[in-house]
Amino acid sequence: MGNAPKFFVDRSLGKSIAESLRGCGLTVHTMASVYGEQAAQRLVDEIWLRDAGARRWVVLTKDDAIRRRPAERDALIDAGVRVFCLTSARLRGSEQIEWFASNRHRILRQAGEPGPYIHGVYRDRIERLWPE
Repeated sequence: MGNAPKFFVDRSLGKSIAESLRGCGLTVHTMASVYGEQAAQRLVDEIWLRDAGARRWVVLTKDDAIRRRPAERDALIDAGVRVFCLTSARLRGSEQIEWFASNRHRILRQAGEPGPYIHGVYRDRIERLWPE
């Protein structure tokens, strides 16, 4: 898996997501593991998005409004970030894990394409959300 993408889990997702994806053989970083617990809580999205793009990490989140906020969208574009976002904010933690894990092969395939883009993660598929 030397060429496999590395993932960056947004703070909107629980730590159990990162652990479960690591259990699937993926390399996963969390905001706390990169910036420290305290700094991660205060960090503005534009900074970590730019950092993830600079490191060529694939972002996993459930914050689908990221595409509608100009500063975050600009950071995404500037850094060429590849984002995969859960499409339902009401999922329990176990469902979030299931949706990411069951789509990991689709995500890995798509993550080979350069960004910037945001794909929605559904129960049984991924779909481009932005740019439309």
